[in-house]
Amino acid sequence: MARRIILCDGAEIARLWGRIGAGEDEELTWVPREGESRARPPGFRALPGGLSAEAIARLDLKEGDGVALASEDGPWVRAAVAAIDAGAPESPVLVLTDRLGDEDLPEHPCLRRAGLRSLIRDDVDEEFDLLWNLRRLENIRALLEPRSKVGILLQPDPDPDGIACGYALRALLGRKSSTCPLISFGEVKRPENRAMVQALGLEVRTVTAEDLDEFDGLALVDVQPSVFGDEMPARVRSVDVVIDHHPERSGYDAVIRDIRPGYGATATIITGYVRSAGMEIRPRLATALIYGVKSDTQLLGRETSHQDISAFAWLHQWHSPALLRRIERPALPLDGLKALGRALSHTSVEDGIHLLVLGRVREDVIPQVADLGLQAEDAEWSVAAGIVNTDLVFSVRNVGYVRAAGEVVRAVVEGLGVGGGHRSMAKGIIPLKSFRKAYGGADRNTIRKALLEAFSKAILD
Repeated sequence: MARRIILCDGAEIARLWGRIGAGEDEELTWVPREGESRARPPGFRALPGGLSAEAIARLDLKEGDGVALASEDGPWVRAAVAAIDAGAPESPVLVLTDRLGDEDLPEHPCLRRAGLRSLIRDDVDEEFDLLWNLRRLENIRALLEPRSKVGILLQPDPDPDGIACGYALRALLGRKSSTCPLISFGEVKRPENRAMVQALGLEVRTVTAEDLDEFDGLALVDVQPSVFGDEMPARVRSVDVVIDHHPERSGYDAVIRDIRPGYGATATIITGYVRSAGMEIRPRLATALIYGVKSDTQLLGRETSHQDISAFAWLHQWHSPALLRRIERPALPLDGLKALGRALSHTSVEDGIHLLVLGRVREDVIPQVADLGLQAEDAEWSVAAGIVNTDLVFSVRNVGYVRAAGEVVRAVVEGLGVGGGHRSMAKGIIPLKSFRKAYGGADRNTIRKALLEAFSKAILD
């Protein structure tokens, strides 16, 4: 586990830190001032040898450890940073001071500055979280900076979380779309997602496996290579960067992985990068990220961590409410409304499952109807199914405290098609040919009966 080494400049600041208290992974170290009493403050150890590189080396800093320097003295801080850089060059540094400005601090690739006397325990934890985010970001920048063209790969039919993260990562790398395009193996289909890229002025380029040869750098956000299954291109088996909040998968290599399944959205991880970098965040980027957090956590209502709440609160002060409204209220085509009307005329909630069979529709209509279906009284599950070309496609939503939707969909499609998803939302595709063979037909009544039985069984198993 990563440690936090707190170096306090003199007894007065050590006593101040003593009132803040020590976290579980913190080691409090006192660097006595010349002529100062050698009485060690309670809870601290002394650093023999002062700020020499040899003394710093005795701290035995490991990869991932962070160092906080608590001081109001510019020369002391500069000497401490130099000693850390000589003794443990990979360690990120947090400078805690109320009097020193950025101009008083030395150049260092991974250094942050924060206040000192206003700190409380939660502030310390957050500052170290940001420091480690900065370390990860600097590693990514160092890896990708030499590359002439970096592709940011999103999942097929990218969702708001992935789109926002791709947009933000490009900004963090300081690149333009010409040298760092957002790419996907499938086009953006859902109306709100199309509204998002249009409102933000983004382009998500649809590529083939062969197109990947033009990139000498590849980063994946909100998706891992194994998601592409047996069709995973060889170029995607070994990539530079993977940033994701889904459970970690095997079957690929990445130079840098930042996988945090405890987070409700990948946008939360990327927001941590943005905050740690101290970059100016414009309303368009803040709006994209806040919508990524909002959509993947259903407005902080499911699979939400305190990091998601913190990211949402921070982004809220910078986002554009008008731009967010444009994204969140996409048009539902008239054909889709008519299909919804027909489905509603035959719908009911049975054993907590609200099943809506739409007939032949545009694919983007299906998940919108699934979202609406969960609002029915007594519904714990909403399943919207429609025929798209030669496939039966269905979207699934649930209330979040029942069996994971992805697991249920995988059980329903086993041996017939493909599917999966999150705890509260999922998607399945079954070729009509396979469906007819298994159930004897593909008319509205057959689809309704077969799916209701399959979902009832899968939910209970």
